[in-house]
Amino acid sequence: MTSPNTPGPRGLRIFPVRVSRAEAARVAELLRKETVGGMLLVGMAAIALIWANSPWAESYFALRDFEIGYEPWHLQLSLGSWAADGLLAVFFFLVGLELKREFVTGDLRNPSTAVVPIMAAIGGVAVPALIYIGIASQGEGLTKAWAIPTATDIAFAVAVLAIIGSHLPSALRIFLLTLAVVDDLIAITIIAVFYTDHIEIVPLVVSLVVIAVYGVLAYRFPHLFKNRPFAAWLILLPIGVVAWAFMHASGIHATIAGVALGFMIPVRPPKGADADEHGLAEEFEHRFRPLSAGFAVPVFAFFAAGVAIGGFDGLASALTSPLTLAIIAGLVVGKPIGIVATTWLVATVTRVKLDPSLRWMDLIGVGILAGIGFTVSLLIAELSFPSGSQEYDHAKVAILVASLIAAVLAAIVLGARNRAYKRAEAQAAAEA
Repeated sequence: MTSPNTPGPRGLRIFPVRVSRAEAARVAELLRKETVGGMLLVGMAAIALIWANSPWAESYFALRDFEIGYEPWHLQLSLGSWAADGLLAVFFFLVGLELKREFVTGDLRNPSTAVVPIMAAIGGVAVPALIYIGIASQGEGLTKAWAIPTATDIAFAVAVLAIIGSHLPSALRIFLLTLAVVDDLIAITIIAVFYTDHIEIVPLVVSLVVIAVYGVLAYRFPHLFKNRPFAAWLILLPIGVVAWAFMHASGIHATIAGVALGFMIPVRPPKGADADEHGLAEEFEHRFRPLSAGFAVPVFAFFAAGVAIGGFDGLASALTSPLTLAIIAGLVVGKPIGIVATTWLVATVTRVKLDPSLRWMDLIGVGILAGIGFTVSLLIAELSFPSGSQEYDHAKVAILVASLIAAVLAAIVLGARNRAYKRAEAQAAAEA
């Protein structure tokens, strides 16, 4: 097996690094679960969209806007807000786990190989943002939503790739996953820095202290939470909820607490553990991913995707607004240009080269696929515009349309590539 530090031919480094059988099995398991989650995500979004434009639309919006919670703690929120602030914290907790695992034991642990997906993700954020600003500047007050087309929905994208990419190189899947992980990190940073209006210092400090306590317990007693699953629910979950509540009260979006809690979980097994024993982060990812992919994200999609289009005239009005055009152009055009151009630039000017099994047409397909910005894009749209405003509705229409276009175009490109690889494999088998 090639080490991350092992130079390739003529001293060149290869990304992705060759992975062990256990790592490949982990990626395959992740793909299977995200495929199911992606299908549920699309299904719930479709139900919301149909319901919001049916004769029973009022009942959908009444359900979404129904408030529940304890007002003295500033937690009397609508069901839609609970989904965005609360349930998405579970999704971002898993994002934090995956980020930490990539930085500790994955492809991002070595700067010489991590530079490719990191720079590709940065390009895939910068170019869509610039395209958005260039188009949206024609409308008043629209540039504040510049981050909407910068996000990639990993569940949706991986679902499409898994369905159409049975014969694509495994390195392409690893490239997409690593790219999406870095993309998520950038999106988290954008939300924390650019979409926080004010910060209450005391609740923030309390939240950070509680998160630190959470981390100490996770590092000191990993076997307790691995061998007794209910211990995590009885001990860590209440602490995590307290950290989330104080983060929410601080003014920073509460999903950031989910990321911070995920970073507190140890990745490596404790000293003295068996060689085949995995860390607590992998255990938690295995336990909680079904909760995220099967419930938290689909429910968020159900409450976030419902928009009253208003018939053909309303759809035509939405599709011709500068906001909609900016988001669609950013996701469908900006994402592939940013990712592929940056990858080419890095591969040209540095000594890091892509895996020999990858072709540039494969990367173009993945770049188009990264234009599916569903979950995080909807979240940023909610943070950018008031709920119920015309801008918010137009942004949701744009995200849905752009994600659909990106999925169809990626299916065409990668489907053709998949058939080519399938023919090549059949020819090689016949010659053998």
